[in-house]
Amino acid sequence: MDVTLVTALRDLLETPASVAIYRCVGEPGQQRWLTRARLRAEDTVATADSVWVDPDKLARLEDVPRRHQCLKERAVLQDRDQKQWITYFPLATEREVIGVLELQTSSRPSPSSQRLVISVLRIYHNFQGLLDYSERDTLTGLLNRKTFDESFLKAVSELPGRAASSGQEERRQTEVHPRYWLGVLDIDHFKSINDRFGHLIGDEVLLLLSRLMRNTFRFNDLLYRFGGEEFVVLMRCENEEDAANAFERFRHNTEHYAFPQVGRITVSIGFTQIRAGDSPAGAFERADKAVYHAKGAGRNQVQSHATLIAQGQMSEASHTSDVELF
Repeated sequence: MDVTLVTALRDLLETPASVAIYRCVGEPGQQRWLTRARLRAEDTVATADSVWVDPDKLARLEDVPRRHQCLKERAVLQDRDQKQWITYFPLATEREVIGVLELQTSSRPSPSSQRLVISVLRIYHNFQGLLDYSERDTLTGLLNRKTFDESFLKAVSELPGRAASSGQEERRQTEVHPRYWLGVLDIDHFKSINDRFGHLIGDEVLLLLSRLMRNTFRFNDLLYRFGGEEFVVLMRCENEEDAANAFERFRHNTEHYAFPQVGRITVSIGFTQIRAGDSPAGAFERADKAVYHAKGAGRNQVQSHATLIAQGQMSEASHTSDVELF
């Protein structure tokens, strides 16, 4: 949608030098500017930062003070930079200001041009609300189950293992391939929380846990609520140890968080590495089996499917067909 927005504005306005959307990502004190879409006058397609980009490679929030000011004040700002004008427009959803639209032009935008941009951004705001409604869990604001398959298959497409020409194979041998991990998180004894305190308090636990997830995992880790007390994380890590440490950090943070009225709760976590040719259901099944093992072993722990297999505590499931029925 961001690409569509910058493309439409470039076509509607009088030959802007550049139209770009920047999102503020990361935790307070460590926030960065992520380029969601940027289109210059001579570009045929928009460019953007990868969702898995290293945060240290992004500009810090304070590195672009006027952009930051636009974000805070929710106001349209203008600057003249040498021979160009830069106009900043805040991008907002129903919940918060999420970014800045930056317009670079050779001359100062006319009032009618600014009104046009603001009108288009109102449409963007409304459409973003519809997308959030369809793609995000209404209680927690995390991504929902419907959005999972597309992100998962995109991750699988970047893994080695597909047929390639000799030239492609030579390049792949020198490439550093990304590794993706899927984790399933389940609240221990959640039914008893609902039974003892009621569903309203149970919903508050789910909401607070989702905030803990956002505060614990990185901004580019994809966080989902699949329903009930079951959550899913799709992340990119170098190795199993890094993935295990990330999940263990969340388990620790949850155990030591004081939930109002409820007190302490714990989570059981299972995770697996995503393999070339994996289906969403296949990878989820492996992680879910690791969760089941964690619960059987006493709960409040993190279990790796691969480690359980290596230790002989679990056997690898055999599939007679590549076709999986849902």
